[in-house]
Amino acid sequence: MVTYLDRILDRHREIAAADCRSLPGLIEAASGRPPVRPFAASLRRAADLGELAVISEIKRRSPSRGALDAELDPARLATAYEQGGAAAISVLTDEEFFAGSVADLQAARSVVSLPVLRKDFTVSPHDVCDARLMGADCVLLIAAALSPAELIDLHALADRVGIEVLVEIHDEAELAAAVAASARMIGVNQRDLISFQVDHERASRMARLIPDHLVRVAESGVRDAADARALHAAGYHAVLVGETLVTAADPAGVLREMRIG
Repeated sequence: MVTYLDRILDRHREIAAADCRSLPGLIEAASGRPPVRPFAASLRRAADLGELAVISEIKRRSPSRGALDAELDPARLATAYEQGGAAAISVLTDEEFFAGSVADLQAARSVVSLPVLRKDFTVSPHDVCDARLMGADCVLLIAAALSPAELIDLHALADRVGIEVLVEIHDEAELAAAVAASARMIGVNQRDLISFQVDHERASRMARLIPDHLVRVAESGVRDAADARALHAAGYHAVLVGETLVTAADPAGVLREMRIG
């Protein structure tokens, strides 16, 4: 059975296969960009203060709920997130399936001092370089979307061009692949990428298995401050929150409630 995730990945790999740009040239250009804003350090800084760091997401639509805010203003929302105490921002740049864009990321980053994650389906070295060239401070590598060898190679390339990496996992096998790729930040997605159902027990189970020296992030399905507190108690340094904040009347206020002092 072809899943929604399969369709997304097939499309991204199709685009990657048609990309004829010189990879050495892209690597050289990406390596010459100014230093990124520290992403992992921002999450750890909040943890050192006894808080749960919040990576606040900018997204226009989702597969599970459809359109969230078609008129979303990424600069205004990014400003609200910074005012609410976000440790970092995540921006969806996939256009075809999530209605995001590179312009959304650049607009958001231009008005805040926070580090910004490019949230997309990274499947090629060109994608890694593009994330660096568009101004992202961190790139997402989804273990379920890559072979273990691809994960190692793309993480190494990200290190080479100077962009941080959040490796997203779902289970023990993917955690092993992330550790083998020398991941420094691990994101546990509570939402199954095939069924899109949220499994809160997954985050608790996986938190116990992630090595202590790595930054631990819980992704998806964080509905309120109670969920945030439970994840903090489970050992997470940060949560990535999208739909709850995008659809909130007062995103800065909701964000403040999620941070734990």
